[in-house]
Amino acid sequence: MPTDTAASPPVPVDPRLLEILVCPLTKGPLDYDRTAGELISRKAGLAYPIRDGIPIMLPEEARKLEG
Repeated sequence: MPTDTAASPPVPVDPRLLEILVCPLTKGPLDYDRTAGELISRKAGLAYPIRDGIPIMLPEEARKLEG
């Protein structure tokens, strides 16, 4: 029976990749939320998911930040 994947730790992202990535909408900086497995664009109010160590930099895949 498959185990619950929500409890598994996120796959790490290459730090060199994090240094060059910017928000595709604002071209602004991103903050890496390791716990949530997301890249946060505070200016755009979006959180881009990271799946299997790969940032998904599509605005339609991003989660809107609350507040």
